[in-house]
Amino acid sequence: MDQLKQLWQSEPEAETITYTVKKLNVGDVEDPDIYVGQYIWEWQETNAGKWIMENSKPLPSWHRSVNRMTYGYEYDIRAYLTPKQITYFELKYK
Repeated sequence: MDQLKQLWQSEPEAETITYTVKKLNVGDVEDPDIYVGQYIWEWQETNAGKWIMENSKPLPSWHRSVNRMTYGYEYDIRAYLTPKQITYFELKYK
């Protein structure tokens, strides 16, 4: 779990945690961002993806990194959730 924490603007006492909710792997393709876009969109249309899109403050972001073992790319979708929301997400969708 990532350690970045920030305060919500509407609730100063509630801290959010940057939390990786989905990992995707892409092989060595010419334009990996376009290739993975379809899979990110399909994930957003699932129940878990819709819940994350509604509850993450600010909106989730995706991050690309190079996988040197497979010569491909790894994508992480990171959401900004409170500890209670993380517990709910883990119990309901994982």
